Amino acid sequence: MDVSPSIFTLLFVSLLFIPAALFAQIDREAGSLIQTRSEVIGQRGMVATSQPLATQVGLQILKNGGNAIDAAIGANAAMGLMEPTGNGIGGDLFAIIYHAESEQVYALNASGRSPLGLSYDDLMEILEEQRVDSIPALDLLSVSVPGAIDGWFEMHDQFGSISMAEILEEPIWYAENGFPVSEAISASWKRSAPRLSQQVGAFKETFTFDGRGPEKGEIFKNPDLGNTFRLLASEGRDAFYRGEITRKIDRWMKENGGYLRFEDFDKHTSTWVKPQTVNYRGYDVYQVGGNVQGTAVLQMLNILEGYDLSKTGFATAETFHLMIEAKKLTFEDRAKHYVDEDFYDIPYETLLSKEYAEQRRALITSKASDDLTSGVEVLEEGDTIYLTTADKDGNMVSLIQSNFRGMGSGFVVPGTGFSFQNRGELFSLDPNHPNVYEPGKRPFHTIIPGFVMKDGEPFMTLGNMGGAYQPMGHVSLITNVIDFGMNMQQAGDALRWNHRGSTQPTDGLDDTLTNVGLVSIETSIPPQVVRDLRAMGHRVQVGNSFFGRFQAIMRDLENGVYYGASEARVDGQAAGY
Repeated sequence: MDVSPSIFTLLFVSLLFIPAALFAQIDREAGSLIQTRSEVIGQRGMVATSQPLATQVGLQILKNGGNAIDAAIGANAAMGLMEPTGNGIGGDLFAIIYHAESEQVYALNASGRSPLGLSYDDLMEILEEQRVDSIPALDLLSVSVPGAIDGWFEMHDQFGSISMAEILEEPIWYAENGFPVSEAISASWKRSAPRLSQQVGAFKETFTFDGRGPEKGEIFKNPDLGNTFRLLASEGRDAFYRGEITRKIDRWMKENGGYLRFEDFDKHTSTWVKPQTVNYRGYDVYQVGGNVQGTAVLQMLNILEGYDLSKTGFATAETFHLMIEAKKLTFEDRAKHYVDEDFYDIPYETLLSKEYAEQRRALITSKASDDLTSGVEVLEEGDTIYLTTADKDGNMVSLIQSNFRGMGSGFVVPGTGFSFQNRGELFSLDPNHPNVYEPGKRPFHTIIPGFVMKDGEPFMTLGNMGGAYQPMGHVSLITNVIDFGMNMQQAGDALRWNHRGSTQPTDGLDDTLTNVGLVSIETSIPPQVVRDLRAMGHRVQVGNSFFGRFQAIMRDLENGVYYGASEARVDGQAAGY
């Protein structure tokens, strides 16, 4: 009898010894196993958002002669309609813009402020009556002035090239004629709809079908939002801040026990701020500072620059440990110092210095830390959208916008078509804390746009939504590209991690980190890496967490093209031409 192995047996056994890298080429003609799809490449323009129809709105604006700033505004308007689970004109906005003609990087803080007529003492008295010790998310106390629309008009006045009527034309069409709801957005919408339908106001009529969220593929219309857009197109930003819409809001707030008034809108302004920046291995990384957590990205990178991550390797226990510890150290500063600069002098000179990073780095040992505080004396789930655009002239926009908790507070003034944000929840109530509630003050924000320059030229825009996760997401994207040599789509598709348990800006001034917290890592993590992290003292869970959603554009000056990338875990799309 012939006992020699068959050709099929030999083939199977030989496959067992083929290197994993070769399998990557079997699975994909280019790229690697961690890459879900190829980057999008275009010469004349690029748009990336988390909703494909919104991406097409932005792209059409570019094709019609608008620039990257116009496209970002139009895409954001469409996003507020199509992904109300993450953003909308009842929320705030931050942007970093590279303006090709002036060759400058600009940063815009378009976040709103707390009601001028609600004092700290009044707030504390109300909370005492409610028997709560923090500002409730679904209470009118959490509603601050929406800053997004003023942000649009600031961007447009400074850099826009076509009229707001042209920019808003497609969003108005979709609001009035409807759009098919995409898969991931439908899932979030259905979770939020039943709870927020109980809120006073027009949420149920505006955002649900008799109390339920729309199914995937179901056509949804928001004619009230379309009418609001029409008013903005014809009357400008004043329609929202000192016109018909303002009067509606003022009247509704008075009738329903709210705290915002006409005066709060009339006095609202956005602020062009100096972008904060550090150099990381030859790349200039830019963030918005002040009452947002962008400074945390820069502090983490300063700490990590002291290690050779290309040698410790991507997704190894050693690299994860360094990143987790850098995050813990940085977030203790975040909890104490990232506040409205009109009320507190943020010590950037210390926080962003290489010397301070060296001092903080010295606190990292081979074990997980469980006892940390800020090194500078004092003088979180949220839903958001991030989008980015670029045009033929070299202008690039990195923009993030949010209602905070999903669909915001759920308070909808009849006839307006939008839900108010609940960012006021993120004030501290400690009277000695820099982030303490005060009238007319901007609360702490989690939303951050990112931008990177190389040798004085724009290199990439990047951002990801996801509450307190965002600095970790930015650092992961940046190190994936700079330290681990990934392209933009690989960088976003790669294994992600998150850490929770740090002190928060809503805590008291004396609160500090007192335990190791919880590390969450996506399910593709090798088991041995988990065992190694646990041996270092980290508490680790695999999966069962939230790891944000990203968009990014990289500029290739040598070839004269843009590379676009978008979130493959949900509905995202990058498109160029």
